[in-house]
Amino acid sequence: MLLSRPHLFTLYALAISVLASMAPHRTLAQDDLETLALQVSKAEASNLEKLKAYIWKRQSETYVSEELKATLLMECKFDTAGKLVLTPIDAKSTVQQKPGIRGRMQQNAMEENMDYVGKALDLSANYIYMSKGQLLDFFSRSKLTTLENGTLVVTGSDVYVKGDQLIVHVDPVTHLFLYKGFTTKLGEDAISGSAEYRTFTSSSVSHVDKTTLLLPAKKARIMATNKDYSQRVN
Repeated sequence: MLLSRPHLFTLYALAISVLASMAPHRTLAQDDLETLALQVSKAEASNLEKLKAYIWKRQSETYVSEELKATLLMECKFDTAGKLVLTPIDAKSTVQQKPGIRGRMQQNAMEENMDYVGKALDLSANYIYMSKGQLLDFFSRSKLTTLENGTLVVTGSDVYVKGDQLIVHVDPVTHLFLYKGFTTKLGEDAISGSAEYRTFTSSSVSHVDKTTLLLPAKKARIMATNKDYSQRVN
């Protein structure tokens, strides 16, 4: 089939745009990284103070071998010191309790898995919720690049565990986080996770929208969504 000249120009333009999107990211100077670290730290501190005025719910779903096994609903808020406080509201499980010895074996396995998941969540929290000192230290040992759309990308390794990696996307205007993704190890087991951020249109306050934690050794995936934000009444 023959194409007209306008169609050919459209295809050429599309091909050029695809090639442009595949172009390597622009690497910025170390001075830019140090400046950005201070800007992000300041923006995040200001944003946290605003976020302390909110209370919300987090719904977590745990999948094992792609089957939903448990759902947990928690109330969330930051205390005056900036520590995230989680209060369980409701919990549901699709796992049927077995009787007798099999039931005790099942309970032991469940307690072991809960301990494993707890340690994985604690480790992942280090990457998602960094203190000012941890943030500045991470930036000082990382590489800064920029995407075609202007998003700033900070990439570092050996952050908490030897061989781990953390990738952070930062809004170039507000200097607030857009995304965090990490790969690390819990003992000898590889785990990975990510956090996506959103901003309230009414107040421009940024917050974690969704998180994902992958535990291949347990064939498990934990998905969490933050929702139902409202102003706190003291």
